[in-house]
Amino acid sequence: MRRKGYWPFLIPGVLASLLVIVVPLVMTVYTSFTKWNGVGEQRWIGFDNYTRLFEDSLFWGSFSNILLLILAMAVVPTLLGLFLAAVLFDYVAKKFSNRWASLFRSGFYLPQIIPVAVTGIVWGWILHPEYGALNKILESIGLGSLAHNWLGEPGSALYSVMGIMIWVQLGYPIVMFMAGLQRVDPELYEAADLDGASWWQRFRKITVYLIRPEFYVVLVTTTIAALKIFGPIFVLTGGGPSNATLVPSYFAYKNFFEKAQVGYGSAISTVLTVLIIALSIVFLRLQNRAERKA
Repeated sequence: MRRKGYWPFLIPGVLASLLVIVVPLVMTVYTSFTKWNGVGEQRWIGFDNYTRLFEDSLFWGSFSNILLLILAMAVVPTLLGLFLAAVLFDYVAKKFSNRWASLFRSGFYLPQIIPVAVTGIVWGWILHPEYGALNKILESIGLGSLAHNWLGEPGSALYSVMGIMIWVQLGYPIVMFMAGLQRVDPELYEAADLDGASWWQRFRKITVYLIRPEFYVVLVTTTIAALKIFGPIFVLTGGGPSNATLVPSYFAYKNFFEKAQVGYGSAISTVLTVLIIALSIVFLRLQNRAERKA
């Protein structure tokens, strides 16, 4: 067994990956070159689905929406989470106690563990145009003119989803960054204090610099999550109104199951998969380059 190393223990995981990831991926790529409605024989049509895809205005519109969702799910939560983690670790934990910092951290992370369906239903109630809590609050403070159908109007639906996703995603970066801060040598902060550095200077020069590995991990995972977003869109808006919140994954779903255009839906999924893999490679290379320079 020693001569074989750890390979026997990897076999179950490799087989599971083949069955769950590799085989479906290969089948999806193959189907993307066919015309198929989900039953019967697949007809090979070459690159016709991809030609149609890159001429489809809905496809490009879905990608413009996903850029805004990347901002809401990756960029804003990462930057805001980094700041809040530093405040909790460097101020709340020291001023009050680690228990209070842990309580706040758990509170921020709570939306991550709530089922997507529950989150969508609750926010649907809050943003409902007739009996929603948000409109009622606006009316009660004299801002009733701002009340409207937040998820039902093309001008506000996507931005409403973005706000919800910031709320959902914020806890993950906080937890990751607070874990990273645990390995920072306290003597570095003490030396900076003796040199008269302000909190902001310590944050920029010490905190941000030393937890760069966590920063890259958070940014790549949240970006991938934004590219794959489906559940919140399905529950909150169904891609509407007027395709205002349509994203590639939901666009693929509509072609798969609603329009029975499985080949075309597979082409959308394949393009999205290639994009996610390419971005992951770019992020990993940037991280390795930064670590070599450190």
